[in-house]
Amino acid sequence: MELLKQKIVEQGVIVSDQVLKLDGLLNHQVDPQLTMQMGKEFAKRFGDQGVTRVITVESSGIAVAFATAYELGVPLVFARRKKTLLAEPDMLCERVPSFTKGIVTDILVSRDFLGEKDRVLFIDDIIANGDAARGLIRIIARSGAELVGAGIVIEKCFQPGAQAIREQGIRLETLARIASLEGGRITFVD
Repeated sequence: MELLKQKIVEQGVIVSDQVLKLDGLLNHQVDPQLTMQMGKEFAKRFGDQGVTRVITVESSGIAVAFATAYELGVPLVFARRKKTLLAEPDMLCERVPSFTKGIVTDILVSRDFLGEKDRVLFIDDIIANGDAARGLIRIIARSGAELVGAGIVIEKCFQPGAQAIREQGIRLETLARIASLEGGRITFVD
């Protein structure tokens, strides 16, 4: 998506050769029009897969996952990062490190919202090392649901996450692929 790439260049802040801050676009403030266009694009790419639910991890992936679920006409489920007082005791749970937060957290999904009859599309904002994605993929597998693919807004190709997901045989579609952040410059693959 050329508009997405343009917005990344305009609004992205390069923190280091490994970290791109996108608070003005995806992670703190959300561009509603661009988000809905991204949702339409993912719905177009996965529309023939019989998706029954879209799933993401709290919180940065929620906006794009919502737009995708809206376009597909299916519910959105998001994995929580904190257990609440109302959480069921047997929630599906995985412990995952967060690259950007520098911490390890649990991600949790209620068994009420994910089961063996579901065909699930995983949507997220950025894939770097892929720890959260792999954790959510394990949760989906344990639920008995079928993962039809993953749609990621931004793939950081210089980190191993996307490649590790593809090596599992999972269809992974990205809207923008970043080859490098070296020298304070964003270089795209395409």
